[in-house]
Amino acid sequence: MLLERFQQNWKEQFIHLSPSNCTLIIAVSGGVDSIVLTDLIARSGFDFAIAHCNFKLRGAESERDEAFVKSLGKKYSKEVFVKYFDTTEYAAANKLSIQEAARNLRYSWFQQLITAIHKPQTTNFLVTAHHANDNIETLLINFFRGTGISGLHGILPKQNNIIRPLLFAKREEIEVYAKQNNLTWVEDSSNASDKYTRNLFRLQIIPAIKEVYPNVEDNLLHNIERFKETEILYQQSIELHKKKLIEQKGNEIHIPILKLQKSAPLHSIVWEIIKGFAFTAPQVDEVKKLLIADNGSYIASPSHRIIKNRNWFIVAPLQTETAQNILIENHDRKIVFENGILALELLSTTNCKPQTTNSVASLDADEIKFPLLLRKWKQGDYFYPLGMQKKKKLGKFFIDQKLSKTDKEKVWVLEMDKKIIWVIGYRIDDRFKITNGTKNVLQVSYKKTV
Repeated sequence: MLLERFQQNWKEQFIHLSPSNCTLIIAVSGGVDSIVLTDLIARSGFDFAIAHCNFKLRGAESERDEAFVKSLGKKYSKEVFVKYFDTTEYAAANKLSIQEAARNLRYSWFQQLITAIHKPQTTNFLVTAHHANDNIETLLINFFRGTGISGLHGILPKQNNIIRPLLFAKREEIEVYAKQNNLTWVEDSSNASDKYTRNLFRLQIIPAIKEVYPNVEDNLLHNIERFKETEILYQQSIELHKKKLIEQKGNEIHIPILKLQKSAPLHSIVWEIIKGFAFTAPQVDEVKKLLIADNGSYIASPSHRIIKNRNWFIVAPLQTETAQNILIENHDRKIVFENGILALELLSTTNCKPQTTNSVASLDADEIKFPLLLRKWKQGDYFYPLGMQKKKKLGKFFIDQKLSKTDKEKVWVLEMDKKIIWVIGYRIDDRFKITNGTKNVLQVSYKKTV
């Protein structure tokens, strides 16, 4: 009996959730799946409310569905929440398909409901009527989309405050329960159209496969369970690789290139590292090319850069105020960073003779090659202080300057191709000074803000 299986599955999947400690918000379309879910939850003694979305996509049919769902409130003596959406307008404004737009709209509203409905000593959860056949369709859609191993576990029974307690049941079982218990429901006419991706799989692709493999549904459901366990092993392995490779430094991560090159499988490891910084799957190949690129090369996502700096990859935020390693291109004129502001200007020596001070670096522009790297100094750094022909480690230079420990912690340097050209606020490198032969000057001004 479906009710007994439902209650047993609930105990196994949601062991800490009971009628005494949670309030459920059931997403109800009016179709047989959500109607059966509502009845099962009511019979299991849970306190619940009903949420219905009217997307205004099917004219009178949408109004019929809404009226039907409202009648369920009377049947079960529960509150019904209804939300109206201009789905077509939202889809056009956000350049989304109707399916994507409807999904975004409904889940955004569901989360608002979860927050708004509050009862003492209970936790709110959204409950959806996804079932085994939905899970099979999701698995196949994800496989053909190329979502990787994370897409092969299908629909998860619990994600944050969303639970899906019907994933164990097939569509046929749900329909049998509805008929045996004299439940009524409404049919969505769009379910008969294969212009939607999910319907295409449901109406054509899966039935065609069943002609060759009659047990395909059971086989795929078993595969989903195996893929879940495979993903756990995969994630465990990835975490071990990340632990060996990643060094967290403030809001940046640093990765040793030689160690990364020896890691296998390289493609998957790189992807798992960079995907959390808004990089895309195709950019994995760009990262692999970066392994042998010139110093200072980089690739960017909407939020971060991966910079090759000597034998390291540095994943740094584009927001320069918080970054510890900042790339400066030849078109950049103003850089805001943790300690202040740098202003860059190209000048000619024809009309003036720029001077170098503690706050202004006047450099021979013809000796400068972009990109430049703005970063904090580190142990082992050295440069050729202005007026000297021998290199000096920054640590010793700071002692000569009588810098306190606190002052040293705030020092940044401007670097070009592994050469420090300016210890910002203190001294430029002698190799980049203006000479009698200098024609073009890169003038970098520093304004301290901390």
